[in-house]
Amino acid sequence: MFADLLRRLTAPAPDRLTDTDARLALGALLVRLARADGDYAAVEIARIDAILASRYGLADPAALRAQCEALESEAPDTVRFTRAIKDAVAYEDRLGVIAAMWEIVLADGVRDHDENTLMRLIAPMIGVQDQDSHAARIAIESRLK
Repeated sequence: MFADLLRRLTAPAPDRLTDTDARLALGALLVRLARADGDYAAVEIARIDAILASRYGLADPAALRAQCEALESEAPDTVRFTRAIKDAVAYEDRLGVIAAMWEIVLADGVRDHDENTLMRLIAPMIGVQDQDSHAARIAIESRLK
């Protein structure tokens, strides 16, 4: 179903993503992070829905989330997937993704080791500087308290 998008994402020099493809790719990263600890919890699913609804102005993000879940299942390893996003998505948009990813990590109130490890890997792989990721985490922690 997503073979064409995955082929384009993993091409040696991917083009900028269309809005639709960017939604799918970035949503799939959120799903990958939420699934990292082996517990794709309802609170994480609800947070993904809230992020997708807010970010893309959707009244019902469930269909988009389902597509993101399917894409995440079919997507190659995280390294190739994130490299493609780094090459195809503007830095400002990647900062927003990192903030959204911290929302997923912190959604259940537990900073799981597997989720933390994946965050430490993904931020530099999508080209977001450590200090920007740290600032995003602190902002999300402050907002969720």
